[in-house]
Amino acid sequence: MAAGRSPNGPGAPAPTSKTLRFEDGARQFRLRVAVSLLTHRPILIRNIRPDDVDAPGLREHEASFLRLIDAMTNGTTVEINSTGTQMRMKPGVLLGGDVDHDCPVFSGDDDASSIGGGAARGVGWFLEGVAPLAPFGKEALNLTLRGITDGTASIDPTPDYVLASLIPLLSKLAGAGEDGENLAPSLKVERRGAAPGGGGSVRLYCPIVREISRPVDLTDEGKIKRVRGTAVTMRVPASSGTRVAYSAKGLLHRLLPDVWVHTDNYAGRSCGPSPGLSVCLTAESTSGVALSAEACLDPERDARGAVLPEDLGTRVAAMLLEEVRRGGCVDTGAQTLAFLLMCLGPEDVSRIRVGTLSLYSIEALRLFKRAFDVEFKVRADESNKTVLLSCLGTGYRNMARAST
Repeated sequence: MAAGRSPNGPGAPAPTSKTLRFEDGARQFRLRVAVSLLTHRPILIRNIRPDDVDAPGLREHEASFLRLIDAMTNGTTVEINSTGTQMRMKPGVLLGGDVDHDCPVFSGDDDASSIGGGAARGVGWFLEGVAPLAPFGKEALNLTLRGITDGTASIDPTPDYVLASLIPLLSKLAGAGEDGENLAPSLKVERRGAAPGGGGSVRLYCPIVREISRPVDLTDEGKIKRVRGTAVTMRVPASSGTRVAYSAKGLLHRLLPDVWVHTDNYAGRSCGPSPGLSVCLTAESTSGVALSAEACLDPERDARGAVLPEDLGTRVAAMLLEEVRRGGCVDTGAQTLAFLLMCLGPEDVSRIRVGTLSLYSIEALRLFKRAFDVEFKVRADESNKTVLLSCLGTGYRNMARAST
């Protein structure tokens, strides 16, 4: 294990401010931007989809994410070349405060975006990107995002997943607020909106912290004691949500009897113009561990009747059981956030137990080694087929708050 130290003190930018250079395009785009802001190091990303003849360069949702970062910071400068295949960013200072942002909603038409094309991304994609930055601003972050709130064909997390998996993790590791108040981050869905029409709105609140107060110690998996979930329907019969919940419970009852799936039906002005159906399930253990899985209808295929609500319920229940089988104290989608917060933790050893390491998480570990000079010790636990990771934190401090 090894951890880098700055001669200017924990959390301070490196005196050389060496640029982080990436030649492999837009891989881990949000994570690289977040790491740049946390380390105060410029980044240069090249070869962003240069072989895409129809739409080379940055996609609209990536450009929108940069605009969101610009609204959350002071002094950030972004330079993009004429084709959008190269981006250079000099990070500024995280401000927080009240931020409103409209996430792009389009279907990849030629005139849908001035920078590239592609499918629309949900607000969960943006929430994942700002989650590691939210506690380290000058003021508490009160962020409103408008757009698609479902999982956009299960490639983006829904706000329900972020609330069930990422927000509790952020609460555990970030600790109390700047004034010692025990204020936990919160996420509220103000309006639902399915793809492709969008029309949804969510509000994220996160208090600031001076530093992560204690090292991560998430090694006790416990035993699964109950499953909770929510099935959301938008402009489809309410019975569809009931059918999803019934099907999911039918499979999960083979594991344990305490299963409860709430159904939410939205219609009229309470949701956007497009029909949608999604479900998120969370398995809770005796040690407080929460493992989540979710699924939603693909608006281009499943909504036409190719997938029945019963199929969707069975699919998400099987996905949750797979997360339980893998084990660990965080689910697959929350691994990267946990590892990043471990890097930012106090100068002490942090430990975490996970199931199978995802390819995205493996690449993230390489990025953290390069940016923070934090090397993780990875050890397989053959007794329960899990992976134990440990590292020495950098003692990161919220310099934006300390300087005022």
